[in-house]
This record gives sequence, C-alpha cells and structure tokens, in this order.
Amino acid sequence: MRLVLGSASPRRQELLAQIGVHPAAIRPADIDETPLKAELPRNYADRLAREKVQALEIAPDELVLCADTVVALGRRILGKPADADEAAKFLKLLSGRSHNVITAVALRSTERVWTRTVVTSVKFKSLSDAEISAYLRSGEWQGKAGGYAIQGLAAAYIPRINGSYSNVVGLPLAETANLLSGAGYRTLPEPEAI
Repeated sequence: MRLVLGSASPRRQELLAQIGVHPAAIRPADIDETPLKAELPRNYADRLAREKVQALEIAPDELVLCADTVVALGRRILGKPADADEAAKFLKLLSGRSHNVITAVALRSTERVWTRTVVTSVKFKSLSDAEISAYLRSGEWQGKAGGYAIQGLAAAYIPRINGSYSNVVGLPLAETANLLSGAGYRTLPEPEAI
C-alpha cells in the first residue's frame, strides 16, 4: 500500500517521519478554503479535510492522507494572516487567553474514508507590544494558522497546552498513526528479531 500525502506542508512531512511514515507521493489538494457563513471552527476543519481527501485521484493500491488545522478563539476562526498587520491583530487577540487548535485528519482508500478530529487547548501569556513586534519581525507568523508556530519562537509565549502537541504543529500523530494502522498501513518499523 502506497501513501499519498495531500499536503505540501513540510511540517506534516516532518511529523510523519517521526513515526516512520514517508509518503510515496506528495499531491496537495486544491480546494476553496473559504469558511461558510456562520460555520463553526470544528465543522470547518472537518469539511476541509473531507473535501481535500475527496479532491485527489488515487490508484487502487494507494491511501491519501489530508488534514486541516484551524486556530479558533471561541467561534472565531483565525486563519493564515494575509500580512503583518493581520498577524499582529491575531496575536493581540490570543494574548493572555486560551484558544483551541483543531485538526481534522482524513484518510481515504478507493473504497472508504476514515476521519478523526483532535482539539488541543493552548494558553498564551500576556504579550507586550515589544514581544509582538519582535515576533512579527521574525517572519515566523507567515503561512501559519493563527499567526504563530508553537514549534518555533512562539514557544516562549505558551506556558501551557492541554492535549496533543503535534496537533498544534499541524498533525496529531497518535490519532494519525491509529487511522493508518486501521487502514492496514504500517507506521512504525517492525522490531528486529532477537
């Protein structure tokens, strides 16, 4: 069985490698990611993961894995900021508060779709204007949901998470490994015979 990753995210590739998974192909799904009117964050993540996994053509011997990660402050979806001003706005909203990171994972064969959604609570410390400015200058916010990367400089601003760290990076590994295993795809290498 060949695994196709329906994402160009280098973070997702790195995370999969941590559990011994190296996709045979990378085929990013191209879908409209505009939230629907009044769509809740979890529903939005679920819908996008399903649409991505259905948008890709696969062969009978392939599985395709797609995911969508959403940063949600209450019912509000904080996507990837368009520019530094929007990133600053997001960071000010997150400052001193807890928010949820929601990742929906979808895995599809030619016959079946498996899904799992994981929610992690992330607490930001209160950020000063100087800290926000320094983070914006780093450029690390670019292309990141919510305008931050927990695996980078923003780790200094996050005193607590409740849930999966890898989910916040972009792919919940335990749940993804379970989905792959359930579909018959081996994740970790076989232990050597003694």
